[in-house]
Amino acid sequence: MIYVEDKNLVIPGQILADDDYYPGRGTFKENGKVCSSLIGLVSLRNKKIRVIPLKSKYVPKKGDVVIGKINDVRFSMWDVDINSPYSGILPAFEVFGRDKKELNKVYDVGDVLFLRVIDVDEVKKAKLGLKGRGLGKFKGGIIVDISPTKVPRLIGKKGSMINMIKNKTNCKIVVGQNGLVWVKGNEDMEQLTREIIHTIEAEAHTSGLTNKIKNKLCLAIDGELPVEETEEEFVLEKPKLQNFKEELEQEEREKAEAEKEMQAESEVEEEADTEDDSEIETEEEADAEEEVEAEASEEKDTEDKPNFYDVIEELKKKSQSRKDKNLSYSDKSNNNSFILNNR
Repeated sequence: MIYVEDKNLVIPGQILADDDYYPGRGTFKENGKVCSSLIGLVSLRNKKIRVIPLKSKYVPKKGDVVIGKINDVRFSMWDVDINSPYSGILPAFEVFGRDKKELNKVYDVGDVLFLRVIDVDEVKKAKLGLKGRGLGKFKGGIIVDISPTKVPRLIGKKGSMINMIKNKTNCKIVVGQNGLVWVKGNEDMEQLTREIIHTIEAEAHTSGLTNKIKNKLCLAIDGELPVEETEEEFVLEKPKLQNFKEELEQEEREKAEAEKEMQAESEVEEEADTEDDSEIETEEEADAEEEVEAEASEEKDTEDKPNFYDVIEELKKKSQSRKDKNLSYSDKSNNNSFILNNR
């Protein structure tokens, strides 16, 4: 059983939940009950319960991105203030590699850098580096200091809060996980952004904070509140009754039109077939006429050609009329030929 809700403000010793929940940071377990060990806000994640302190100092952790200020320049490193009880160092080889250069000509006391925590030793001293996108020295702008525990609320879910502030003020904003925020833009917008960040820090535990910040930005910049987005009311219309009679009549009409089209196409095809048959008949008639003409021509040629025996008879008659005894003939009926001999 749980006795508090998410984001409730609790004090040290306050009972938060029974055995069903697991104690997290800022809590302890006693006699089967989870209790708070400090003043802070309740954070519930599944069955794990934590208490986030209202104010705390930053404890370095490997992989964090932080904003730091150069405190001192030594022989082979820079001492960096990272808004923590624990110190930070930036080794020279993380900047130059094996090259040897004068450190104060690159980064000097007072310079503000965006760095990454590379490692943390047993006494919580943080080793820093500059390898990564966007890391390096800041130029101009202002630094805003907030509690590190309020950084997630300033960023918002998937960056919603910080992106809203950037878009409205046109300022460049970089948030370090150690509670330092760099802001650069128009001077008036820088000061407005500082106020907005402190408002978020003070009211991080309240609900509806995003809309409140949005209204404050619009009043300060536009002079009026933003137009509220209203969703269109969805009206469920009564379904219309179907007229089946009209649908059936429509189907009959479409069916009749389809039959007419098919009949018309059939008539066109029959006409085309008739034309093809007539062409074929015409061609056959032409061929028959040609055959008749050929036969007639052959008969005519046969009639015009003289008969072989008639020629023989004619020659005999001529021979008798002339009484030419020296002209003789012979007829070989076997091969149908004649021989004229001159005796």
